[in-house]
Amino acid sequence: MSDQDLIDLQEVAPAEVGEIDLYQRREKIYTRKIEGFFQRIRLFTGWPLLLGYLFLPWLSWDGRQSVLFDLPARKFHILGLTFWPQDFPMLAFLLIIAAYSLFAVTTFAGRIWCGYTCPQTVWTSIFMWLEQNTEGSRNQRMRLDKAPWSAEKLMKKSAKHISWLFVGFITGLTFVGYFYPIKDLVYDLATFNANGWGVFWTFFFTFATYINAGWMREQVCIYMCPYARFQAVMFDQDTLIVSYDPGRGEPRGSRKRTADIKELDLGECIDCELCIQVCPTGIDIRNGLQYECIGCALCIDACDSVMDKMQYPRGLIRYTSEHQLQGGTTHWLRPRIIGYAVVLCLMVGVFWYNMLSRIPLELTIIRDRNQLYVTTDSGAIDNIYTLQLVNMDDNMHEFEISIAGIEGAQLIGDSLHTLNGGEVRSISIRVRAEPGSLDKPSTKLDFRAEATDMPSLQAVHESRFMKPL
Repeated sequence: MSDQDLIDLQEVAPAEVGEIDLYQRREKIYTRKIEGFFQRIRLFTGWPLLLGYLFLPWLSWDGRQSVLFDLPARKFHILGLTFWPQDFPMLAFLLIIAAYSLFAVTTFAGRIWCGYTCPQTVWTSIFMWLEQNTEGSRNQRMRLDKAPWSAEKLMKKSAKHISWLFVGFITGLTFVGYFYPIKDLVYDLATFNANGWGVFWTFFFTFATYINAGWMREQVCIYMCPYARFQAVMFDQDTLIVSYDPGRGEPRGSRKRTADIKELDLGECIDCELCIQVCPTGIDIRNGLQYECIGCALCIDACDSVMDKMQYPRGLIRYTSEHQLQGGTTHWLRPRIIGYAVVLCLMVGVFWYNMLSRIPLELTIIRDRNQLYVTTDSGAIDNIYTLQLVNMDDNMHEFEISIAGIEGAQLIGDSLHTLNGGEVRSISIRVRAEPGSLDKPSTKLDFRAEATDMPSLQAVHESRFMKPL
């Protein structure tokens, strides 16, 4: 490179280098209210989940709260079933099933979880509805924000934020009610007798809901939710996604309802930008698939309403696949979908088998480490064990302790123990065997605990019996 070339680069470089802003300031999105077919579907998907969340803690099942995660007692009561920390592998397996279900649904129909059932979407929709009812329509809210402060503006803003905080408080109270008996929580809060942690977490989730659904909204979906980033990996050319059909819509432009689009050389898109105004993340779906799209179909309902007024066919924006947009057909049954379906069926089958065969009893054996064995005056060998017996059933049972594996071995001590539902008991027990029945320094010994009134409720644990070398 010559010296003149270097001089030319130095003269050009400063003009070509610009500032890069790594953080884009949030611009408030003013959404327009729209109704339509897909919004009615969202009512039937979001509201049942919301009502279930709010009312489940208030329902009783067998005399106690239907869903209660009792952390101090390490018990988790779910619709008549009681789970213990020992059952956490089942919870992990259930979460894996949920993840695979999400992957399968995403591969088939895109990000519909986000658009129809995600708690962030449901609560944001509630907050947006409250905003529309306190501050008015989209244009009214825009004018209100630009207007100087007045008594009317203060009243409307206060009504909005008070309603947001009220919904946030109900949300936080309900969430804490899954870990703290909700009737006791309400009474303790009302009488100012609640413990500090109960108060802290109630107000923590109150303000978390208020901030997430009221202020951050689409920022949670775009920047905080990891699903927005990796969803595209699960898409293929046959995935149903919200798409704009450029073959029908382009070139776009305004026109009268009675105009002939062929004479004007225009597509069916009238460039009304209604699809942008109703989008909760503020994107233009006409620019193609974007990771910000949550698949809520608000733009579909908005566009269909315009197509109806213009007397054009619906579906300019619709759920479709890339293959179909290119003139082909959507392949509904494809290897990935079949693979997900097979794996899910197997996993669900294994999960339910484990649930149905689950035995609510745990037996743990710990040998005395201070003395490996004790030799009695008669020459017999004793080993001392500590049995931890956990009755994970809700009812009282009497359990009989027995041993097997060493001929002639006998238990020294009480072999019958009555445990209340949910009781954990440590039992010290001594096992005696004659030296002639022991041919090795360490012999396998099985302990069995069996309910006398329910033979199917039993547990077996293996240990070792030691003798002198």
